[in-house]
Amino acid sequence: MTTRSWGRDILLGVATGDALGVPVEFLSRNVIARSPVTDMRGYGTHNQPAGTWSDDSSLTFCLAEMLCNGYDLQELANRFVNWKEYAYWTPHGFVFDIGIATAEAITMLGKGGDPLLAGGIDEGSNGNGSLMRILPLLLYVKDKPMAERFACVQQVSSLTHAHIRSVLACFVYIEFARQLMQGMNKSAALLAVREEVMEFVVASNIGNPHEMQWLNSYWLCIGWPEKDISASGYVVKTLQAALWCLFNTNNYKDAVLKAVNLGDDTDTVGAILGGLAGLLYGWESIPERWIAVLARKEEVLQLADRLQNICSTQV
Repeated sequence: MTTRSWGRDILLGVATGDALGVPVEFLSRNVIARSPVTDMRGYGTHNQPAGTWSDDSSLTFCLAEMLCNGYDLQELANRFVNWKEYAYWTPHGFVFDIGIATAEAITMLGKGGDPLLAGGIDEGSNGNGSLMRILPLLLYVKDKPMAERFACVQQVSSLTHAHIRSVLACFVYIEFARQLMQGMNKSAALLAVREEVMEFVVASNIGNPHEMQWLNSYWLCIGWPEKDISASGYVVKTLQAALWCLFNTNNYKDAVLKAVNLGDDTDTVGAILGGLAGLLYGWESIPERWIAVLARKEEVLQLADRLQNICSTQV
């Protein structure tokens, strides 16, 4: 039996990677290369102090808090609305970053829309806004059958991103994280996910050949050269970038720094990669000085410990 704090691994992993990327969000790889990110820094793109996390972490915390109270999509929708309209779970009392698709979906939720029908379903609605926030769901679904895990992932993604491509990216992410949580090394975990997810998708008749092409890219991308890795806000590219960073480093610090130095959507790639690295290496591997400056650190730690309690079994 282990005493791992999966709640802290996830929430601190996500928030720290997010905060590292906030000051350089939207900057190109070439621009960042002139002054690479080597430590937690402040200001920059959004003019926020060091340790400030973005919407990625805010919505992750909203999901974590919902799960602590029981799985309830309407409660999650309400928390999203409270974040957007009333700055709930923001680092400094105001929202300074929000994606277009996410904003549109939450506006619909605020008008009483059905949580399962709020997210965009067209191919152009495949930003990374559900992928960036979904990792706490792992602790709720980890012991459920695969079909139930997929259903929950699809529901939680669909509040803002309902296209099957976004759902499958979230599913691959959760399934890979689940293998890491079970103690597999990253290579064995990716191989297991490849076999199990592809078999499930084919057997369940989910998606189409075009979506299978994107699924295959998640297994192939880890061997690509850096020049072929894009850190854009497109959900496929974001997950590719996060996996590539994890497989081309050997510790939390190097992984998240590689992620944010890719440029473009730095906070989200940092957050998504940070969550995986937190699960793989443990939250204690995150440099203490980075955690020390995280906005609302004590509240984040309290939430992480509450999230830990939803685990029905020790892993």
